Amino acid sequence: MQLKSLKVFCDVVARHSFSRAASDNGMTQSGASQIVHHLEQYLGVKLIDRSTRPLSLTPEGRTYYEGSRDLVRKLYALEDRVRTLRNQFEGRVHVASIYSVGLSHLNQCVREFLGRYPKARIQIEYQHSHRVRKLVESGRVDLGLISYPKPSRTVKSYTWRCEPMVVCCAPEHPLAAFHEVRAGQLDSLEMVSFDRDLQIRREIDRAFAGKGIRVPIAMEFDNIETLKRAVEINIGFSLLPEPTIRREVQLGSLVARRLIDLEMVRPLGIIYRPGSDLGDTVHGFIQFLLTLAGSNHPDDSLAG
Repeated sequence: MQLKSLKVFCDVVARHSFSRAASDNGMTQSGASQIVHHLEQYLGVKLIDRSTRPLSLTPEGRTYYEGSRDLVRKLYALEDRVRTLRNQFEGRVHVASIYSVGLSHLNQCVREFLGRYPKARIQIEYQHSHRVRKLVESGRVDLGLISYPKPSRTVKSYTWRCEPMVVCCAPEHPLAAFHEVRAGQLDSLEMVSFDRDLQIRREIDRAFAGKGIRVPIAMEFDNIETLKRAVEINIGFSLLPEPTIRREVQLGSLVARRLIDLEMVRPLGIIYRPGSDLGDTVHGFIQFLLTLAGSNHPDDSLAG
């Protein structure tokens, strides 16, 4: 069976779509569908349940996908390694990122990398943090970009960058009148915060408790973009990573103030599945991200 067919099948599974997989491989949707159909005829089993949305694997398809994915990855990593002997990255990097990282920083990094290595291909999908981790663990993506990364048996990580947390509010909020803010000034003010099950919320609550600060929570959200909209209409202040609000500060819809006696940062990390052959282009992209962030050292978890 041709490895090209296996790659198309793996892309259909990873992208949950025949049309998106077809686009990735420069073919029509019907062409991708025919390839999977021929695989099913060859094996004598159904691999994909086409009656569900999104597409799902049959038990036989799951087994076949797990084996095929590793074969395809090893082949393309080998081809990538041969190509990079000419000091040129030409492989593909599949990245899953939390929304706030991609929207505030990642897109510019990708443009710069492709400007330097135009034959490389970067595929990005945006997900919530728990979903990014699952995609990395399952091998459906090469890399994940998340906040508060925690290495484990199934995931290793690089420390990428740390973003300072700042107080943000609407221009008409009382805090906007100050050039800097002390933690005590936040006491009893209504806050727009993150959902309680998010690590960033737990870190904020822990920091406030350490200072004896109590703030009523006006609203809770699971993503920064929605949270910013609530702050813009003056529902309350918030504590957010500084890079994520630069555009709103430039436009004048939000005001950012440094918290001078309570230093907090949001750590960002690059996670990957240990033991996987990522290929030279993926490794090159990791190093590029680390260099841009001024960090060239992986976490201790990568030793060995």
